[in-house]
Amino acid sequence: MSHLQPFACHVARSRGRLVPEQAAPPRTDFARDRDRIIHSAAFRRLKHKTQVFVYHEGDHYRTRLTHSIEVAQIARAISRALGLDEDLTEALALAHDLGHTPFGHAGERELDALMAGYGGFDHNAQALRIVTRLEKRYAAFDGLNLTWETLEGLVKHNGPLTDAEGHALGHYREKGLPSAIIEYAEVHDLGLSQHASAEAQVAAISDDIAYNAHDIDDGLRAGLFKIIDLGDIPLVGEALGQVLKAYPNLEQGRIVHETVRRVISAMVNDVLANAKKNAKRIAPKSPEDVRAAGEAIITFSAQMKENNRILQQFLTHSMYRHERVMDIMGRAQRVIRDLFNAYMNDETLLPKDWREDAPISDQSRYARQVCDFLAGMTDRFALDQHKRLFDLDPLFR
Repeated sequence: MSHLQPFACHVARSRGRLVPEQAAPPRTDFARDRDRIIHSAAFRRLKHKTQVFVYHEGDHYRTRLTHSIEVAQIARAISRALGLDEDLTEALALAHDLGHTPFGHAGERELDALMAGYGGFDHNAQALRIVTRLEKRYAAFDGLNLTWETLEGLVKHNGPLTDAEGHALGHYREKGLPSAIIEYAEVHDLGLSQHASAEAQVAAISDDIAYNAHDIDDGLRAGLFKIIDLGDIPLVGEALGQVLKAYPNLEQGRIVHETVRRVISAMVNDVLANAKKNAKRIAPKSPEDVRAAGEAIITFSAQMKENNRILQQFLTHSMYRHERVMDIMGRAQRVIRDLFNAYMNDETLLPKDWREDAPISDQSRYARQVCDFLAGMTDRFALDQHKRLFDLDPLFR
């Protein structure tokens, strides 16, 4: 792996796994992490978990699975160009959405509200629970027994979670860190006050690139806005203008695709240029230098950050808060709420293996069991369960 930068995560110097395992050539430990994620039940279920549009609305909209694959493709390209470990980057890109509930962010908000008295719900903490506890496939351990580097990147890909004194940062400041993160860090210190590796930072920014660009495609496909509406949006309008100038008689489907691919290329090239500037300025000599830098090394330029802010503002107004989307998400929240209350009131409704370890008399533990069961559902399974329990139409037909 001599082609890697000194500040890349070198697998030969990995901090290893919580449960030691023998090497399995020809795969590296980071490649094994990627493969374990791909073969997990949680990853397969992403196929029928909402990105923005619920599955019955059409076969061509992004799901959590197709989005994760697109993030991984972008992340691998950036990682390769910067001389980072591609296997670790890909593992993190594929794992970043494992903890999401059915019905996208609406499902997460509802489950967090329902769990308010029991520690709340957080998709990053849920992803950690999945890969360290809830997947039960291997004889020697629960979870996937991933390497330290993959776990720290999964938890901290958006930056440090605490300051040096251990006080929670960011959106955790008000509620505190989820118990799943605190409890795991006590037995396997993830360095919560530091940034994650450059590979984890690449996975995080690739997520931003993928959903910003591809939500344009899905929004247009759904008719939530028109292509002419994008003309005044920085970056997108410029790409659209290039396409229309080069191909004045092109049909809309090709115009959209050509525009989106130019937007992705522009964002990737900006990340590459800016990351190289940051690396030269910060001059990290090891992954530890990246973690201790006090700032992210893989970032957009100031202008691209502003372009993304304006694009996000447009998508929020025209897509995420569109009346059609809000109506569907409101119904989805009802499904989550009805199921949660039903399971909390009658433990016999839960499958037997989901109630063995937490009797209903232990409300806090039992609520977390219910939460784990609900969070793991696909949109389709949640709707089927709602239909079975309440004998109502699944609300979306």
